[in-house]
Amino acid sequence: MRTLWNALCAAAMVGMTMLSAQAEEKTITVGTMSWEDLTPITGITKKVLEDAGYTVKVVDFSEWGIAYAALSKGDIQILASQTDYVAQDYWNKNKKKLEKISPVSHGLYQAIAVPNYVTIDSTDQLNDNADKFGGKIVGIEPGSGLMRDAANAVKEYGLKLQLVEGSTAAMTAALKSAVDRKEWIAVTIWEPSWMMQKYPVKFLKDPKGIFPPPQSYYWIGKKGFSADYPHAREVIASVYVPLADITAINGAVSDGKKMDEAVKDWTDAHADLLKRWENIKSE
Repeated sequence: MRTLWNALCAAAMVGMTMLSAQAEEKTITVGTMSWEDLTPITGITKKVLEDAGYTVKVVDFSEWGIAYAALSKGDIQILASQTDYVAQDYWNKNKKKLEKISPVSHGLYQAIAVPNYVTIDSTDQLNDNADKFGGKIVGIEPGSGLMRDAANAVKEYGLKLQLVEGSTAAMTAALKSAVDRKEWIAVTIWEPSWMMQKYPVKFLKDPKGIFPPPQSYYWIGKKGFSADYPHAREVIASVYVPLADITAINGAVSDGKKMDEAVKDWTDAHADLLKRWENIKSE
């Protein structure tokens, strides 16, 4: 009788284990910031997950604070983020409720740049040529991490140039106008950006190390995601998008394509790679 009982218990344990293994939810809600670097990462990962059998819903956010709050509460389950720089404060505040899943790209960098034809190469050379730059550095939206670091650079290097707040669109227009006329201009810019591909610009060296070194992008999830979605976690961890490819996708968008079309062109061109990502086997 005891032998029969032990056998039944063992069978039940096996059944529960099999049920647990089969119980992974097949619907995943993904959060994304509507930015030119994160939108391609999200679109490519969505395609890979869908091909692997998951239903993927994407929720757009315009602010990191709202996105991280939604992730912490479980309103979304995963989010691509630059945890060590752009969203560092939000990651540090919420990380006890979250987990890093995997890196998905690397190389995010933001600093002051000038056109290639400008004959200086370092931030500490700006003062000697302030007049040629019209006494200003053309910035983007106030409150951004890039503008914060640029303001620190102005202070630490003792720059005589004024950091002008504005918008990405206004900075882009000023850069285009200057390049067309072969004029000197200093701007705050970042990589990946289609502007780095379209315009002949170079980052100025930063000998004081004011601007952080190149940063990584990570998929992060609500704590417990990897345990609840073991196979999805393996699929997500297989995805890696080189920064140059993100830049190229956004270059296509700047030339008139819709983001969905540009992402599809990339996934179609990398079909064999996607198949390897999608067919990853979980243990």
